[in-house]
Amino acid sequence: MTGMLSEQVCLVTGASRGIGQAIALAFAREGGTVYGTATTGPGAAGIEKAFAEAGLDGYGRVLNVNDAGGITDLVKEITDRSGTPAILVNNAGIIRDNLMLRMRDDEWEDVVRTNMTSVFRVSRAVLRGMVRVRHGRIINISSVVGTTGNAGQANYAATKAGMIGFTKSLALEVAARGITVNAISPGFIETDMTAALNDEQRAAMMREIPLKRFGLPQDIAGAALFLASCTGNYITGQTLHVNGGLCRP
Repeated sequence: MTGMLSEQVCLVTGASRGIGQAIALAFAREGGTVYGTATTGPGAAGIEKAFAEAGLDGYGRVLNVNDAGGITDLVKEITDRSGTPAILVNNAGIIRDNLMLRMRDDEWEDVVRTNMTSVFRVSRAVLRGMVRVRHGRIINISSVVGTTGNAGQANYAATKAGMIGFTKSLALEVAARGITVNAISPGFIETDMTAALNDEQRAAMMREIPLKRFGLPQDIAGAALFLASCTGNYITGQTLHVNGGLCRP
């Protein structure tokens, strides 16, 4: 299949639903050889089913992003089977919301490990191949709360803010090797998380959005495709805010 990502090998973590799945499908539609990861076997099977139902080629794989050995093994499998991953989207993440005074150590540590440490480990695993071929795209999915904060989400917001600092620093390290590193900061997106909100909560959030709607996963996928393709060649170390005009102090 020809397209903007033709012959490019792509790895998208957390691709079983929502934003991750939308990105994986968008990349496959543009000719990428896409591997999407989930934490369970049924989740990985669901990724392959989504590809098949869309008439696209793609692969689902089980990956615990907290397992350093598993990350190494998966990148080796992808490289041996399809070639060096040229595009990485770090999307896997969790929430463990709680007020700081009530937050347990494990609620903090689980979120930091899954949302932040995994970005370091997966990026490091693919960088060796990217450096060798002097080409690569790393895209980190952050969040609006990484810049605005959010009550009850000190752990989550810290990881999303940290992701932005990581993006800027790594971009400086690898630019000379033809590798770009950028972040996307989604606003309020229609996902499982926002679907759980009640009408009052949704209305309050909608009042803050100038476009007066929640974003769709496809809106984030479009931004990721822009950064992954040749149209984003001269963009690195940046955070692209995709939030319908949302701006909170």
